[in-house]
Formats: sequence, C-alpha cells, structure tokens
Amino acid sequence: MSATPTTAEAVGPVDARQLGRERLLAAVQAYGAAIVLALVVVVAGFTFPTFFSVGNFTNVLTQSSFPLIVAIGMTFVILTGGIDLSVGSVFALGGVLAAQASVHGVVPAILLPLVVGAAIGAVQGALVAWGRMAPFIVTLAGLLAFRGVVLAVTDGGSETPVIEDATTIALGQGSLLGIHWTVWIALVLLALGALLLRRSRSGQAVLAVGGSESAATLMGLPVERVKFGVYVLSATCAALAGALNAAYSSSGVPTVGVGLELTAISAVVIGGTLLSGGKGSLGGTLAGVLLLSVISNVINQVGSLTSSVQSIVSGGFLAVVVVVQTILSRQQRL
Repeated sequence: MSATPTTAEAVGPVDARQLGRERLLAAVQAYGAAIVLALVVVVAGFTFPTFFSVGNFTNVLTQSSFPLIVAIGMTFVILTGGIDLSVGSVFALGGVLAAQASVHGVVPAILLPLVVGAAIGAVQGALVAWGRMAPFIVTLAGLLAFRGVVLAVTDGGSETPVIEDATTIALGQGSLLGIHWTVWIALVLLALGALLLRRSRSGQAVLAVGGSESAATLMGLPVERVKFGVYVLSATCAALAGALNAAYSSSGVPTVGVGLELTAISAVVIGGTLLSGGKGSLGGTLAGVLLLSVISNVINQVGSLTSSVQSIVSGGFLAVVVVVQTILSRQQRL
C-alpha cells in the first residue's frame, strides 16, 4: 500500500513553489500596513520617551476613531470598485446638524445626522447604481453641494452651533477604562462591518461585484442594490462620525472635514484594499488609519516639522502602496 503523497508532491515542485509565492504576495498585500505600523511604533517608542505614555496612546486612539468610522464605509464603497468623495462634506454637515439638534437631547442629536446621511447616500447610490453615472462625478458633486449646505446653514461658516446638552457632550468626551466612547463605538462598528463583509451574503456580494460586475450579474446577484447599499452605508458612517466629533469638541464647526475624503481613501488603500475593488479587509483599513495617525503623532512630537510634512509623508506612503499593489496584482495574475 503506497503512502499518501504530500500536497507539494501532489501538485509538483514547480506548482508548490508557485503556490507558496502566491501566498507570500497575498500576505504582503493584506498585512503590509500592519507590519509597517509595527515598525513605526517600535522606532517611535525608542526615539520619543513620551510616545508610549498612556496619554499619548489614548490621544492616538481618539484621533483615529473619527476617520476610522468614515473609512469603514469607504472600504465597502471601494470594494465594489467605486469611490465616495463627499464624505468630508457629509462629516461637517453631520456635526452641524448634531449641534443644532442637541437642544432637544442626545437622541435627536445623533438620529438627525444619521437620517440625513442615509438620505444623501441613497440619492448618490441611486445615481450610481440605477442612473449608471460615474461614482467620481456623483460624489464630487456631493462634495461641493453638501459643503455649500453646511455654509448655508451656518451663515457662510460664520456661525458655530454649540452643544449645550450634557448627555450629548458625555457621548463624545466620556470614557470607559480610560478610553473615549468614540473609540469603543468605532471598534464596535469595525467588528460589525467585518462580520457583515466576511460572514454574510451581502458582504460576499460586495466582494463579487468588485471582483467582476459582469460575473456577479451572471451569478444572479443584485448588483444595483449592492452598489446602492454601500453608498448609503458610507454617507451614514460619515454623518455619524461628524456627530461624534461635534460631541467631542462640544460644537459643530462648519469648516471641519476638509480633505477627510482623501484621508479615508488613503487609509483604505494603504490597508491593502484594491482601488479596482474585489479584494480588501476592514482589518487592513484599521491598520491604515492607525498608521496615518501614528505618523501624524510622530511629526507632532518632533516639534520642528510643520503639518505640510504630514501631507507629504502620507502622499508618499499612498504612492508607494499603489505602486506595490499594482506590481503584486500583476504578479498574482501571472
């Protein structure tokens, strides 16, 4: 009786090497951001004595929570091969609406931005899914239009509605185990999003649509509904993040969120999600958000560097990641 051949023997030495190479390339693409994040944290910890302090740790987590919530929704959009450039404006609008509604309590302060955000996502999603319009154009129009709405409701940006409701402020500034509530909310949303993406039919449909829209159609998947849903999710997440940011700062500042869409897209792509869609994870998005936040924190600790350096470094990271992703994708196809 002959022994059962091993996997390498069954597929042959050449195929086994190819399989190992493909797994290595996939691992680099999926966990590259986490590896770089770990390296940056170690170097920063040895370079700056206060980097590993509890105060600095909680500050990084808190500042990461708002873009993380936005990036969660953005991940789903990019996984379908789309893009959402309106999230920065929706973020600002959500903060202003939360501040204005806070006079009626914490529930209206959170519920109103969520409803408005979902409505914005529904309009944009319908135009992309059933109107067959380019996501770039639709959401670019949203970026300009909703920023205009923010300025209109704040008298050209000269008014800053203040939150006076103590419960609403506690939602943004309160803490559990020394960590702000906004961080816990972001982590809960991340966990729910990961379950939705990996353990549900809807999540698998998102990946299938991004992988090949024509193949997803032949499989009988509701492509239009999937696209519609991810834009609703993205705008809702952006509005929620804006409301939480307003609660954290005790006011709805109309000028916040400028460039947030680029930060969210950068974090998602740096985290390993392909711009072409079909491949990515929320774990990678978390690593991307934390990496950008840690870089910003390190630059602030240096003291002699300006905020423009952060933009240069972030842009450089994004350019390198896109180039590496392109090379890895070509190698995997080969």
